Amino acid sequence: MRNRAGIRDQARLDAFEHDAALQRASEPVRIGPLDVTQYRALHRHPFQDVYAWAGRFRTVRIGKGGSVFCYPENIRGEMTKLFATLRAADGFRGVRRAEFAERAAHFLAELNAVHPFREGNGRTQLALLTLLSDRAGHMLDLDRMQPAEMLDAMVRSFEGDEAPLRNLVFDLSAPGA
Repeated sequence: MRNRAGIRDQARLDAFEHDAALQRASEPVRIGPLDVTQYRALHRHPFQDVYAWAGRFRTVRIGKGGSVFCYPENIRGEMTKLFATLRAADGFRGVRRAEFAERAAHFLAELNAVHPFREGNGRTQLALLTLLSDRAGHMLDLDRMQPAEMLDAMVRSFEGDEAPLRNLVFDLSAPGA
């Protein structure tokens, strides 16, 4: 994948991306309304030193494991609709922990199906989930996050089974909220 450093070896690119994103993680990010513009900024921030297209919607068709993500010509419209539902639901504020987990899992499953960026979708989804949880009063314990479990839950949600993702969000959120 084209990158700012001109790296052609995938292992070296992965290491470069990891280091660059880690360095950017220590910097503050301007947080505004949880909308499409903010979501693109959440992607751009950690990847801006790696990819010129950081924060821009992809222009190519992609898939993973035999599943095809949203066609690029439909991304903008799907993202607009998806974030309009989030705004209409007031970001899931004022709901109990179980309902938050269910609604957040469904939103993430839909967002994952759109898969608006060439790379970094999962990390951007996690950043959004953290903001969403915080604003809804359900703090996440990301130290308990298992990447393989999250990946499996996202794959299963793409196949129509949102229960593992819902359970994961519920398990990571603070009890009693």
